[in-house]
Amino acid sequence: MAVFRGRASKAGEAKVAGERSLLLGIGISAIGIGMYVPFSLVFFHHVTGLSFTLVGLVMTVTGVAGLAFMPLAGSAVDRFGAKRVNLVLYGIRALGFALYPFASSPAAFAAVALVTALADRSFSVVQQSLIGEVARGAARDRLQASTRALQNAGMGAGALLVSGVLALWGTGAFTHTAWANSLAFALAGLLVGRVRPVPAGEARAATAGRPDAGYRTVLRDRPFLGLTAANFLTALGYSALSVLFPLYLSTWLAAPDSLTGAAFTLNTALCAGIGVLVAGRVRRSGARRTRSAALGSLLFAAAFAGQVVLGTLRPGQGATLAALLVIVVVYTLGELVHSPSGGALSVSAAPEPVRGRYLATYQLSYSLATALAPSLFTALLAVDGRLPWAVLTAAALGAALALVRLERHLPAEAVHAEPPAAVAGATPAAGDADRRPATATA
Repeated sequence: MAVFRGRASKAGEAKVAGERSLLLGIGISAIGIGMYVPFSLVFFHHVTGLSFTLVGLVMTVTGVAGLAFMPLAGSAVDRFGAKRVNLVLYGIRALGFALYPFASSPAAFAAVALVTALADRSFSVVQQSLIGEVARGAARDRLQASTRALQNAGMGAGALLVSGVLALWGTGAFTHTAWANSLAFALAGLLVGRVRPVPAGEARAATAGRPDAGYRTVLRDRPFLGLTAANFLTALGYSALSVLFPLYLSTWLAAPDSLTGAAFTLNTALCAGIGVLVAGRVRRSGARRTRSAALGSLLFAAAFAGQVVLGTLRPGQGATLAALLVIVVVYTLGELVHSPSGGALSVSAAPEPVRGRYLATYQLSYSLATALAPSLFTALLAVDGRLPWAVLTAAALGAALALVRLERHLPAEAVHAEPPAAVAGATPAAGDADRRPATATA
């Protein structure tokens, strides 16, 4: 039995065709993203010459419009394939950044920003679908971990690069940075074009020529909707470091703002440096994806509970600094454990013929959490500095519980990184036999 399992694991971790090109492309595009995301308002103000107020308004409106476009992107993936849509989005982003320096009027900037925002907001859906299209089994978990590590490293490198460029040449260099972003996205698209999807599975062949059920298929899949709801609870925690943490430091703990930068640096360094290692250890342990994702949520809960304790005790500055760094480490470990397993779980739980629609629905949980987090956190913080952390602790614990309870209702191939037959003692869950045929015929 042990030999059989080892062979299955080895087969499940086989390299996908064009994997190096895919990862290199993701890393290059992440550098481009890091060159403008940390400076978004300032970046577009100097590139276009428009006021901060107008730039901010356009970015908000186009960002909301981009969220509305995500379901259409999911439908496009199901119709044309994730690789084709991915290449189109890279092309749109490359063209958008090439045009930004010429968008000096409000109308021109709004038009370019809208088209680019549609591509940016939909990209996560398409990239997740592409991982499902090119990899199977444990290879999906490995690609999830590698992708996240490269994105963190690339964005950090991009931010450092543009900081150095601005220090040498001033804000006028933002225009050249925009063109560098365009080149990065174009190059990433060329590299991703070398990836070869695995042959379509039986599910897609079985549904060929049948009426398209659209998003009705997703809405009827209660286990997947439960998975999406659980992810929304966890996604609130992903927003905590960037939104709540700085406010909590300055208002409740009265700590220096420099700690925020230290926390971000530590988080980014750990994600880039040990992300693949941690995910590999979790994957090789044979843990079910639901349970490893639940473990990540529990680590989030521990970090958030630590903030409640710290906010109650309010020790001296030295002790506060040490405690905050420990909390950030625990938080980051939760991120590193949850992200690959949660991502692979959502990709594998989505039926192949409608994977794009499923993942568009799943990614909306992240987008909704990101949109809700600022108002929710500030409202709770106004009552008591510990209250938002207490709410996040409860949300993370609820997500962990939901993941474990959903385990028997999700497909076995989603719960297990290895093929179900290769997992010692694994048998199809009670809900699988009822769910999979119904989904395949939708």
